[in-house]
Amino acid sequence: MIQFVGAGPGAEDLITVRGQKLLMEADIVVYAGSLVNPKLLDMCKETCEIFNSAYMTLEEVLEVLIHGEREGKHVVRLHTGDPCLYGAIKEQMDALDAEGISYEVCPGVSSFCGAASALKAEYTLPGISQSVVITRMAGRTPVPDSESIRSFAVHQATMVIFLSTGMLGELSKELIAGGYPEDTPAAIVYKATWPEEEVHHCEVRTLKETAEKYGIRKTALIVVGSILNGDYRRSELYNPAFTTEFRQGKAE
Repeated sequence: MIQFVGAGPGAEDLITVRGQKLLMEADIVVYAGSLVNPKLLDMCKETCEIFNSAYMTLEEVLEVLIHGEREGKHVVRLHTGDPCLYGAIKEQMDALDAEGISYEVCPGVSSFCGAASALKAEYTLPGISQSVVITRMAGRTPVPDSESIRSFAVHQATMVIFLSTGMLGELSKELIAGGYPEDTPAAIVYKATWPEEEVHHCEVRTLKETAEKYGIRKTALIVVGSILNGDYRRSELYNPAFTTEFRQGKAE
């Protein structure tokens, strides 16, 4: 059994209890060294073999996983955040399926949740936005035309944009072309939940200038939307006049 484990957004104590247990039991760990906090590896036992996938190809990663599993060892593939987002795990799972090797996925806290925590923000505010678009700019990995930043911007929903810190000038243009006013609140969250976390508020039109001012070139999430400006309607759930399954509303 191979375990794909979400390492969480950065802080070493934000891995799940299950993920921590699997790390402590592992004989082999292959971790995404470009993003995973290396302090998490301190949980591993001294005899654990550790491989940094930042220097490996898919084929090399699979060779370690498959060889370890066939030797009867506990194998953990440690991904940043939650593996379901930009984790490139589907190709690994398909290869394991082809080899008849079983695996499980242990979810983790995504960095987009860590960014909300850093911002002290709620992505889904009544009367403002009830949807969250998680996406990225097209780069070396293309994005379908139907999922362009411009097409998503039409909806005016909260957007959390991954893997785009090096393209902020173009990102601003696409957001504005899609319908966001130039002064729409935005934020750059660098290394959310890490000790070196930085939060910089700005507007859609000033994303590039803000990143340049603070020397941010990678490892940041971009949050866009009116949920950042403080205006919203109170939730009905806790309104005294609102009846729920558990509480009878009272007329004012």
